[in-house]
Amino acid sequence: MSIFTPGRRWQPPFMPFKHESPGQRVLASLEIIVKGPLWGCRMCGNCLLQETAFICPMECPKGMRNGPCGGSTPESCYVDKTRPCIWYEIYNRSFKMGRQEKLMEVLPPLDWEKTGGETWGDVVGRVKEMGMGRVIKGLVFRKSEERAETWDGIFRPIRQPEWWQGDSEYHEPKNQEPASELERKLKAGEFVVACEITPPLSTSTNKLSSNIDLVKPYVTAINFTDNASATPRMTSWACSKIAIDRGAEPVMQIAARDRTRAGLQGEILGASALGVRNVLCVTGDSPVLAPQPRGRMDINDLDAIQMLWILRRMRDEGHYLDGREIKFPPRIFLGAAASPFASDPKFQALREHKKINAGAQFFQTNLVYDIDRMEIWLNELAKRNVLDKVFIMVGITPLKSLKMTRYMTDVPGVWMPEPIIKRMEAADAAGNAQEEGVQIALELARKVKSFEKQGIHGLHIMPVGWEDIIPRIVKEAGLL
Repeated sequence: MSIFTPGRRWQPPFMPFKHESPGQRVLASLEIIVKGPLWGCRMCGNCLLQETAFICPMECPKGMRNGPCGGSTPESCYVDKTRPCIWYEIYNRSFKMGRQEKLMEVLPPLDWEKTGGETWGDVVGRVKEMGMGRVIKGLVFRKSEERAETWDGIFRPIRQPEWWQGDSEYHEPKNQEPASELERKLKAGEFVVACEITPPLSTSTNKLSSNIDLVKPYVTAINFTDNASATPRMTSWACSKIAIDRGAEPVMQIAARDRTRAGLQGEILGASALGVRNVLCVTGDSPVLAPQPRGRMDINDLDAIQMLWILRRMRDEGHYLDGREIKFPPRIFLGAAASPFASDPKFQALREHKKINAGAQFFQTNLVYDIDRMEIWLNELAKRNVLDKVFIMVGITPLKSLKMTRYMTDVPGVWMPEPIIKRMEAADAAGNAQEEGVQIALELARKVKSFEKQGIHGLHIMPVGWEDIIPRIVKEAGLL
């Protein structure tokens, strides 16, 4: 067990195949001897301890470097329940230390050429570059502001390489013309309804096409999940192309779990060329939820915030991550997932704020069954002064049975109020649980609509294979 980390185990270091000089190997050995027992160092070669309240984020099973996933809880990590959620611990300590704003900087993905190696050599190199005398004066004999400036002068170029240049600022989209009908309606102030259709498990598109035709008159856009629960289905971009061909507007979901840097950039160019204009970036469920045999269980190459940063720069600055120019950049409306109930609302608000800074223009939230608790989250976003920078679409799912209701209580990031559980229990005993679930969905939809002009801009219906219910909810909730 490491001394200064709330993580319970010291995970093995990254050890890629590469040639290193004897000096580098000695320095790396010293670093792991010191930092391993103290912080559970995994030798990622891209140390972020100062930005994360001296708790190593690489203890996250997903390797999240910019904040927690949507399944973050105070109790434990949903991937490995024997461990705490390391990002909950980072947030908790950061707020106690008054260092929470340091978490706002968009941090780069790993430089895999450096993994398994040391970071101290880079620090020594920066000190030499700045001049030892200047560094000593700045850190010892100057005022606190100048000390902080000197400290940042040493470490910022190390954590923010030229190919990334992340910051903690909001970046307004370069092109103000709507890229999609969804963006146009949101900017026009309309209350928008979107929905989700589950991609098929085979090559047959008959059911998919009929579902698209069924919901198309009632919604502005249709979201297609990207291998939800790490279980393979038809790709989101293929479903999106089918929707376009049938006259519907898709929201293509793209999960970081299954993407490399090259794969992400190439896929978004292809999707844009096919006419996809709405892209929802998610980190993706861990393969621990997948059927066996499972895929890679180590860290993701990217997280959702890093994907937003890369895609925003491709769109607005017209270049790839490696700096090459894109002659015809993608034209896209960027979205992300939001989790009002995953953990402390002020933690979640900071996480959502960082996504907005990285490039998110709209949010689709996790399932909401408690409007009062959602309002607490909205108030925290208002305190961060970001409600005018993002469009929020609240997610709801109609409950089809008592069994489904009880299952939802165990879904990471979902809060199921006790009164709803009791209503479904009573309805199940009376033999009308399905109809009660529809009535609850209608009540929630009307309550969400009442927050129009108060930070909420739309409703996102996730029917979980029950697409037939979408027209009824839209009509009876008065959302047409």
